[in-house]
Amino acid sequence: MTTHLTHFVDETAPVIVRVSTTINAALAKVWDIHTDIGAWATWNPDISQAEFAGPLVPGETFHWLTHGLDITSTVREVVPAERIVWGGPAHGIDGVHVWMFDEKDGVVTVRTEESWSGAPIEAQPAAMEQALRQSLESWLGHLKSEAEQR
Repeated sequence: MTTHLTHFVDETAPVIVRVSTTINAALAKVWDIHTDIGAWATWNPDISQAEFAGPLVPGETFHWLTHGLDITSTVREVVPAERIVWGGPAHGIDGVHVWMFDEKDGVVTVRTEESWSGAPIEAQPAAMEQALRQSLESWLGHLKSEAEQR
């Protein structure tokens, strides 16, 4: 029996954003696209570079560039085809990013939630929440487009 640690966003963080989308593609395809971290920049124009040597297991780190920010994230949880969580500090922001995948009748619902805390967030919570919401909505849009076109 496998025990899963379930990681959540920081509910005390000044910024928490939750968004979702539906994708008309097989769950395996959506999961494979989303978890092929090294290929993110090929389908998500908001990411200029992503490097991940793997394997996709808790404790592994990956590096990526988005919106001019160089980020190192640590994988915290992986439940194949269901859930992936990563996070870590970057530029004074401590982020926790949870992704959940559910398929019903050939349609995949992808839900993501992310929390941000730290001095830059506390200084401008409304602006940071808007930036995070736009970023996550854009990411989901690009994931949907890529999965439905493949």
